[in-house]
Amino acid sequence: MIFDYNSTRPKLILAEYGRNVQNMVDYICTLTDREERNRLAQVVIDMMGVLNPHLRDVSDFKHKLWDHLYIISDFKIDVDSPYPIPTKENIHHKPDSLKYPNHNIRFKHYGYTVEEMIRKAKAVSNEEARQKMTVGIANFMKMAYLTWNKDSVSDEQILNDLSILSNGELSLPADTVLTKVDFKTPPPGNRMKSTGGSSSSGASQQNNNQRKYNNNNNNNNNNNKKMSNSKRPMNNPGGRKNNYQK
Repeated sequence: MIFDYNSTRPKLILAEYGRNVQNMVDYICTLTDREERNRLAQVVIDMMGVLNPHLRDVSDFKHKLWDHLYIISDFKIDVDSPYPIPTKENIHHKPDSLKYPNHNIRFKHYGYTVEEMIRKAKAVSNEEARQKMTVGIANFMKMAYLTWNKDSVSDEQILNDLSILSNGELSLPADTVLTKVDFKTPPPGNRMKSTGGSSSSGASQQNNNQRKYNNNNNNNNNNNKKMSNSKRPMNNPGGRKNNYQK
């Protein structure tokens, strides 16, 4: 006995339409009569629209169905399509590869942006403006350094690296004090203590809940008393008088 498994069958090009649609499209490709191919192709298009109703929400879904028909046939079907016939090159078009930037960065922890900033600052002719830009670049370098290394860094180290990157053209006095950068963050799970206002509001909420609880208990007791009174006999059978009757 020979078993027919999907693993032994030809691979489905568009699996969402199923094996039957694939077989019908393959059968249309074998027909010699063009009118018969056109008629059956329209039937298959209608069936594809029924099998995938979500395509009706797509603008110009008929055009999409005809494109899928050509894709299922591996672009071998020859019918009169109301839309431009797609080609394999257009459908399976590969995008152009992007050029990955390859910069030879001297200090990786500062990044390429710092080198660009230094290059721009070196081109400034105004000495005062260049000095301000140099101070800004040094502060940025310190922040970038501490981003990768949480330990403290001396201002002297930053000024030395700035001089190396600028080939000695940008320099600051040795006693320059850069902006202090602090990256300390609270440990995870650390909750802030509640303020007095929140505690008072919590206490008032607790008091309201206690009042509601007491009121519910009082109502339940009253209901139990009413039910016990309603169960007492109103008349004494046999006409006998009770001790409490006059």
